[in-house]
Amino acid sequence: MTATQQRPRSETPDLSFSSMPAWLRANAQRDPLRVGLREKEFGVWRETTYEEYWDLVRTAGMALRALGVEPGDKVAIQSENRLAWVVTDMAVQGIQAASVGLYSTNPSAEVEYLLNHSESRVLIAEDQEQVDKALKVRERLPHLERIIYIEPRGVNMYDDPALMAWDDFLELGREQLAAMPGEFDRLVDGIDIEDTATIVYTSGTTGPPKGAMLSHRNLVWTAGEARSVIAGTGDMPDRAELLSYLPLCHVFGRLYDLCYATATRATVNFAESIDTVVSDLQEIQPTYFPAPPRIWEKMSAGAQIRMAHASPIKRLAYGAAFKAGMWNADRLLQRGRRGFLGSVVHGIGWLLVYRSLQKKMGMSMCRQAVSGSAPIAPDVLKFFMAVGVPIVEGWGMTETTAMGTVNQLGREKLGTIGEPLPGCEVEIADDGEILTRHPGVFKGYFKNPEATAEAIDAEGWLRTGDVGEWDENHVRIIDRKKDIIITAGGKNISPSELENRLKVSPFVKEALVIGDRRKFISALIGIEFDVAANWAQRKGITFTTYRDLSEKPEVIELIGRQVDEANTDFARVEQIKKFRLIPKELDHDQGELTATQKIKRKVLVEQFADIIEEMYS
Repeated sequence: MTATQQRPRSETPDLSFSSMPAWLRANAQRDPLRVGLREKEFGVWRETTYEEYWDLVRTAGMALRALGVEPGDKVAIQSENRLAWVVTDMAVQGIQAASVGLYSTNPSAEVEYLLNHSESRVLIAEDQEQVDKALKVRERLPHLERIIYIEPRGVNMYDDPALMAWDDFLELGREQLAAMPGEFDRLVDGIDIEDTATIVYTSGTTGPPKGAMLSHRNLVWTAGEARSVIAGTGDMPDRAELLSYLPLCHVFGRLYDLCYATATRATVNFAESIDTVVSDLQEIQPTYFPAPPRIWEKMSAGAQIRMAHASPIKRLAYGAAFKAGMWNADRLLQRGRRGFLGSVVHGIGWLLVYRSLQKKMGMSMCRQAVSGSAPIAPDVLKFFMAVGVPIVEGWGMTETTAMGTVNQLGREKLGTIGEPLPGCEVEIADDGEILTRHPGVFKGYFKNPEATAEAIDAEGWLRTGDVGEWDENHVRIIDRKKDIIITAGGKNISPSELENRLKVSPFVKEALVIGDRRKFISALIGIEFDVAANWAQRKGITFTTYRDLSEKPEVIELIGRQVDEANTDFARVEQIKKFRLIPKELDHDQGELTATQKIKRKVLVEQFADIIEEMYS
């Protein structure tokens, strides 16, 4: 093991609260009228103060107790982001049980596995669709006793004693609160900081999802670190706004909407749906905004496409402002600041172009944006730096409660995941694997001691599965250890670098680089249908379906140019020699993508084996 660089480890981190519910209670007492949550109802934003938020949490917690949920039990939540999600999560933790998040896109087979494996006794289901998934497999769910549905439409016609409406659930809680007014606070005060607060299931790219047990200590420490790191100074502006759209069952979403929001008394605005995120962003203009690379790639592509269709004068202004912005981005990367001349140039660009562009992207009030959950191409980050959006790349895992490293503003190094956070130790093992140790590292995998022992050694070091290297005091990820390609000539190649470079193109949505034990590198590429369709229509190319469009010679030639451009950034042995377009859009329901939209490599290699072999024949 090589301890090349690390930040000081915090042996006794400052933990002012024993749990997130206790922290929320303090917020309600200190600032009861501050808006904590905002959710749209029939197109109108409905505000919930921190005092009302806490009251709902107490009510839901006592309702669960009335249904027989005991400390240590599991309660599952399957819903898109909404008020009921965070209320239930806090309530479950408050009664010393553990929450389990399910994606709203999980099909019945996955719902069955997750509910069975977690031994969940109660399921909070959003609507009829989610209720039907659970009912379809209920006979094989021996632990599940009750299903609480939030949206009554369709479900209120069902005659099933296991079902209960959300409003009736809250009424039950109010009755319990009246009968035992101090019980919920007693339970919160009795929380053991080392107990499991939530179980977060991993994506399952290589097998069944594993349930990572996060303790109250993990969450509270993460909240404290997020408060100081994300805001930079640790001070929130008076009206800090967050947009909740990242799935709350994923650790990245919980980092902001649960940990950070509670630690800073921010206002969490729930997106109406994943389809309205663009309009919600424009309306909310959040203060801090986290997103996976796919969101930043789409934003960048959308801006470039809008400018391509703009009037000649606007195109000219955008081109000049963008060149000036790229010049300024280079200054920021080299010096950590723009300097006087750069500030003047940026000010002119802001008046002419950046201001309008930022507002359309929903980034006009953003003090810091973060890219995480997967590697992002440096060119995409540089685009946002050029137009004045302060975006940095960070790294964390489910098993580290999303904390690990981050590029600090003014000290960014593109192509790296940043510097270890205070209190986080990072080492590079002899085989290149990144190891980390800090108070956010999880307790282990639920009902899987073997996997836990493989992940965490006797000294508390977590084996992350990522291969990396030091770039001075920054960490650079090469790839996932299991994904490294070794060509027939013995050359080690990182597929993710090639894939991310390809996805810089607005025409490329998915890319899977192949070449392990092969003579050369090839790729399967999925087109970004909307962008490619728009391009084809402007060229007068007719088509009917996704497959039809992807088989057009002109589209294949277009993607070929994107491949050639990407290849220029790599050595000859690393370049893509052949590619084929995937004839369909990849789908989570068909097992091609995880719930977090990550490619399941093994599945695609098997599914498109004929296409792959044809490239090598």
